[in-house]
Amino acid sequence: MDFNRIQTTPLSLDALLAGTESPECGALTVFSGTVRDHHEGRSVLRLKYTSHVPLAERMIREIERATCAKFDVPLCRVVHRIGELGIGESAILAIVRSGHRAEAFAALKYLVDQVKHRVPIWKEEFYADGSSAFVTGCCIADDADDASHAGDHDHAHHHHAAHTHAHTEA
Repeated sequence: MDFNRIQTTPLSLDALLAGTESPECGALTVFSGTVRDHHEGRSVLRLKYTSHVPLAERMIREIERATCAKFDVPLCRVVHRIGELGIGESAILAIVRSGHRAEAFAALKYLVDQVKHRVPIWKEEFYADGSSAFVTGCCIADDADDASHAGDHDHAHHHHAAHTHAHTEA
């Protein structure tokens, strides 16, 4: 089944799971990354994700294939939402099906980390004080930075763009 990895509408776990059942798979791991109401002590009202969609689609498919090969799992899938998202909405859904839980958990972590650090998707946070800022480190990290933080799932949340600009609510 083919589907868009980059989506502009609310993400559906049911749609992502459709057709993935397999009798040899005893494990299913699921990750949903949702928009939270704070970041580094600041109150967040909403996020906006933008992307270079054709490149992001291709890269996510490549990451899925590489994850399956690296962890010897038969199936993994990722979808990422772009556009404006409110608090509690899912920005990313990822699944892995495998024979056993150990490789399913390891593959899921790797899959999400690779998408977060490599795929051209940019996150802009909008704050209660009316300002906004892009969160850096989410993609296109340099090799040294990426290697040193390969296991740090919150790496992107430790860095903000150097600039913050005023944002006027519409």
